[in-house]
Amino acid sequence: MTWSNLTILYGTLAVVALGLRLLPRRPPGKGRAPSNEVAGAIFAMVGVLYAVLLGFVVIVVWEAADAARDTTFREADHLAGLYWNSRQFPGPEGTRLTDLTLEYAHTVIDREWSMMADGQRSDPEATALVYRIRDTVNALRPADTLQQIQYEHALSHVEGLATERRSRLTQIQDAVPPLLWAPLILGAVLTIGFTFLFSVSSLRLHTTMVLIMTAMICVALIVVKELNYPFDGLSSIQPEAFKVFLARLPVTR
Repeated sequence: MTWSNLTILYGTLAVVALGLRLLPRRPPGKGRAPSNEVAGAIFAMVGVLYAVLLGFVVIVVWEAADAARDTTFREADHLAGLYWNSRQFPGPEGTRLTDLTLEYAHTVIDREWSMMADGQRSDPEATALVYRIRDTVNALRPADTLQQIQYEHALSHVEGLATERRSRLTQIQDAVPPLLWAPLILGAVLTIGFTFLFSVSSLRLHTTMVLIMTAMICVALIVVKELNYPFDGLSSIQPEAFKVFLARLPVTR
């Protein structure tokens, strides 16, 4: 967990603990016990609604992260297919396509991935390489039936590469829209705030229960925050698919 996340967690716990400490308390029999039933009924409704909302958001960001990871592997698979197709063409176009696939993989790993982590859409050099790969594939001239089959596969792979690349670049944006963060944070404040309305004879017991619930809510929101940007954060997606491609294929024709 990063320092910023720890600051959010412990800072929130400290504020809640201080608030409970400063909350006016009265002797037994003169406290707010009669309000417990009303506060409990409202708290149950607010808690259930917030739990449903928070659970829904966690599922959404988790699925978005999985989808982004799958996209990178599909993109790398198409790149690997292009590499093997290019080796079936002995001419200069085949050699050029081989070199371009390797160059694209290195560019994505060394340049574009760090740019995506910073929230930038794409690297112009990587984009230019996709256009050059497409032009090179279109320039191939099959000499026999086998090369014709490889050429058709290459056309399919280059279109798949471009499609998955576009999908990857659109998945850079946050999975949770800013408008949804408002009810998430407001719901957390209301849910925790309602616990202040209960009258508990033991301050230590009251504080312990409230802090446990506060910690659970904070951890869930931190998980949403970390998964919100698939290519940044503690669980950020790494270019492992492209590294595997480079590690398992020969680099020379």
